[in-house]
Amino acid sequence: MPDSAALRVLIVDDEPLGRRRVAALVRKESAVEIVGMIGDGVSAVEAIRSLSPDVVFLDVQMPGMSGLDVVRTIGPADMPTTVFVTAYDKHALTAFDLAAIDYLVKPFDDERFKEAFERARRMARLESADHLRDKLLAVLREEGSAKGKEVRAAVPPTRIPHPPSPFIERIPVESRGKVRFIPISDIDCIIASGPYAELVVGDRKHLIREAMQNLEDQLDPARFFRIHRSAIVRLDRVDALLKSPSGDCEVQLKSGVKIKVARSRREELEKRLGVRH
Repeated sequence: MPDSAALRVLIVDDEPLGRRRVAALVRKESAVEIVGMIGDGVSAVEAIRSLSPDVVFLDVQMPGMSGLDVVRTIGPADMPTTVFVTAYDKHALTAFDLAAIDYLVKPFDDERFKEAFERARRMARLESADHLRDKLLAVLREEGSAKGKEVRAAVPPTRIPHPPSPFIERIPVESRGKVRFIPISDIDCIIASGPYAELVVGDRKHLIREAMQNLEDQLDPARFFRIHRSAIVRLDRVDALLKSPSGDCEVQLKSGVKIKVARSRREELEKRLGVRH
């Protein structure tokens, strides 16, 4: 989505007052277009597929098909940028693991909404940029395969650019109006903390509002591994595997921190670390 284009917003809530509340707040923002206001999950699925919104404000508790069911039906990978709206904070963890980049707990104030909206706007632009980049790379690869000999003859091999890495190298951390960028190479591990994630850098921790699944998808799997639902570790920071007679396992990082490994992840972790049986 180019910066100049209007952000296409879909609002899904089974309560008319809830829809109007979100719509009123959306209309206060610049460069937005409300493409639909939907009151049930089934219609929401149809609207997402037919209207292709950039951002969806999606109520979690709806009769019949809930907001979480909507995401499962569409598929997390195919969902637009999603902000869940819920009356119960307990739904937040499930929401984040599915597709949400943020969530609003009713009743929310204007400031909290604006924070979620701006985050959704930034994410929608990033996803659009990634999509356009991928399309361009696909075109270049196709053209390159058809004209490979001509390209090699015209451009010295040392000048052929490498495609950008699909994985992030820094993570922005907002605090008191200031945004710091934490290099991926500095992170020892990432620990889930409710709807937040803690970036552990030595003896310091940086709190960000981000889903573990989103972080896992953006990190290079050759460098990071999710050892548990609530923990991602940098592989070269692992100092030892601690095994117990009961079959439980922990990783000990070079910092001395110990983190439990889920039994379902242990075998893959050992492969990543080069453990031979």
